[in-house]
Amino acid sequence: MSKTAVYPGTFDPITFGHIDVIKKALKLFDKIIVGVSDESNKNYLFTSQERIEIVNKALFKDLNLNKKKIIVVSFGSLTTELCKKYKSNIILRGLRAVSDFEYEFQLAGMNRKLNQSIETIFLMSDVEHQIISSRLVKDIAKLKGNIKKFTTKSTIKSLKEKYE
Repeated sequence: MSKTAVYPGTFDPITFGHIDVIKKALKLFDKIIVGVSDESNKNYLFTSQERIEIVNKALFKDLNLNKKKIIVVSFGSLTTELCKKYKSNIILRGLRAVSDFEYEFQLAGMNRKLNQSIETIFLMSDVEHQIISSRLVKDIAKLKGNIKKFTTKSTIKSLKEKYE
């Protein structure tokens, strides 16, 4: 039986931390659904469609990951509804630091209350990626700093175009 996991996030933009979680998940699951949130009450740098394009370029053009094992989709529903749509009972969440855990633990509990068949699995990114956040990458890019250690070439290009 095929196992599918849903990895939801804003990916504004995708970073090596996100990518590290996806690569680790590929070792554990047959298919990963990367759910790009288009929740309207957040202030995104990139539109939902731009973020989907950036994620696709990062994963498939820059890193040449397996397109048969990863699907990138937009969603504006509860994550549990996204799981239902893709017949998954696994939500993946990445953890960087202990400070992430309290929020993620609460979120996992709420998702479990919404659908008792759903499990949340936390994956730690490697140590060199744990300090990376999309917000900091955007801040550095905006100030014309070097972000090569934090994200892929095509993502860097998208950030430079946005801030020009």
